[in-house]
Amino acid sequence: MKDKTKLDFIISEVKALKEAPSCYPGLKDIAAKWEAALGTDGEAAAAKDFVSEMEECLTPIDGLIAFAESENGRSYFGADTAAALASHGKEIKAKGALYCDCGACAACEKLLKEKDTILAV
Repeated sequence: MKDKTKLDFIISEVKALKEAPSCYPGLKDIAAKWEAALGTDGEAAAAKDFVSEMEECLTPIDGLIAFAESENGRSYFGADTAAALASHGKEIKAKGALYCDCGACAACEKLLKEKDTILAV
């Protein structure tokens, strides 16, 4: 049985993750599948998929900076936005950030700290 306080926190962060504009649709779908599977026989498999996807999606700060400074990053975001993202990434890295701080990554980082609770069935 999951601790209700932790579960409430996790569900709140899952909602934040799904609502983050930076969260890609595939992760939103997997998060929703995990929520739907809570308390069912499918919870363990859904939790494993959810944790795995979050681990893959959480962007290391150096990855954010490198992408924002790349031609692909400039093409994807536009030159001005890419430059601003690279600058922001360098700024938060200097303050100790290990990961991107967009809404999706911030929620993933918090949720992955609760990985053991999410995986406990």
